[in-house]
Amino acid sequence: MNILRFFDFILSMIGLVFAFPMLLILVIFGFFDTGAPIFLQKRLGQNQRPFMLIKFRTMREDTASVPTHLVNSSAITGFGRFVRRNKLDELPQLWNVLTGEMSLVGPRPGLPCHGALTKARAMQGVYSVRPGITGFAQIKGIDMSTPDLLARTDAKMIAEMSVTNYFRCIFLTLIGHGRGDRIKLK
Repeated sequence: MNILRFFDFILSMIGLVFAFPMLLILVIFGFFDTGAPIFLQKRLGQNQRPFMLIKFRTMREDTASVPTHLVNSSAITGFGRFVRRNKLDELPQLWNVLTGEMSLVGPRPGLPCHGALTKARAMQGVYSVRPGITGFAQIKGIDMSTPDLLARTDAKMIAEMSVTNYFRCIFLTLIGHGRGDRIKLK
């Protein structure tokens, strides 16, 4: 839907402008925390085209690039715990949305190495749309550890996507839903 891309563009632009002071503060604190506050990771986008996802680094630099549910919680830094708890690590993805690599609402982009998820999503036609920062699966707490369920949920979201569901997902995420791949923080 072209109208959703319009909303993506406008809302990500507004988000980046208003969040800029916070983004700057997080970069400065992140620099002192890890020395490299910005994290780029190759993910699969629309039509399985790879793109570089932008996030704030919340883990040590030597942490393996694997699905989050496979990461040991000891890899998360002290400041990273705060950033993850408050979902601030996702803010830089507004740039991915602005540039058209992602949408605010869509299936979370998977890693190229996560073969079971890639296969399940391909079978469900999930790669026909842009990946998103949040979506039905995140709101329901479904993560990448259950690839078939995640792919079915993503396909259902795509089939039911409307302006109403788009804004519903954003609203539910902003009020505290939208977990998905989440390391158990202590």
